Amino acid sequence: MFVRARKMHADEVDHDVPLVHRLIATQFPQWADLPVEPFDSSGTDNAIYRLGQDMAVRLPRRGTAGDKDLRWLPRLAPLLPVPVPVPLGEGRPAEGYPFSWSVFGWLDGVNPSPETLTAPELLTKDLAEFVTAFRRIDLPDGPPGYRGGPLSLLDAPMRIALDDSRGLVDTDAVTAAWEADLKTPEWAGPPVWIHADLMPGNLLVVQGRLSAVIDFGTVGVGDPSCDLIVAWNLLPAAVRDDFRAALQVDDATWARGRGRALAIALIALPYYLNTNPVFAANARHVINEVLADH
Repeated sequence: MFVRARKMHADEVDHDVPLVHRLIATQFPQWADLPVEPFDSSGTDNAIYRLGQDMAVRLPRRGTAGDKDLRWLPRLAPLLPVPVPVPLGEGRPAEGYPFSWSVFGWLDGVNPSPETLTAPELLTKDLAEFVTAFRRIDLPDGPPGYRGGPLSLLDAPMRIALDDSRGLVDTDAVTAAWEADLKTPEWAGPPVWIHADLMPGNLLVVQGRLSAVIDFGTVGVGDPSCDLIVAWNLLPAAVRDDFRAALQVDDATWARGRGRALAIALIALPYYLNTNPVFAANARHVINEVLADH
């Protein structure tokens, strides 16, 4: 008997192994005999199922998940220093599943966490090289990156999250930190290419080194501070300055990155408190790290 996967959103659609088998059998019959296994992921936008040994099936959990990566990944991949997902097939809504879905090549590695880093100095170097490569991409007509606009756009959801987080965090301290970073001048330069979601769940490591970056649904152009959030959601304080120095980040961009990290964490904490414990735990970590930086 198959148990349906745990839902993270009130409007998330049902998905399970039999559904994936049916979708594959009808749309990609060449893979119909391969085993399908659910993959335990803290990702919030897509459910992942492993297909055989070399592929992954990605099902959007709800209609808000986009497919920008299907268009852009083949163009971005040759320009980046680590492997990224390779799209192998795009599925259509069927079998009661209402959204487009996709098959990607499988990438080996594990998601890092702040508590399990074995080579933080080397991982810092790897991440800085990845972000630098992204900033140097020169592809025309890039879409707006998710969260790539002014930091002030996060103020309204932050105020709601502050109310929802009372009793969970020191909301007075969080408010003071947020308002300080919110006063920072906005990015005045040209928009640059950004991944825009460098969370631990979107990174893979092997023997402590960055082996791949996944989930490019938020990719686009915008404020380069978006890709600094990894400094607080993963990197230890002892190497944070090395990350900043490698990227040659000015004070204003660093403060906006810190503010973005705080906003993402605080908005996520009450929302995922009971449905995604890994994500919620990382949100608490980020909040503590940002407050320690102020």
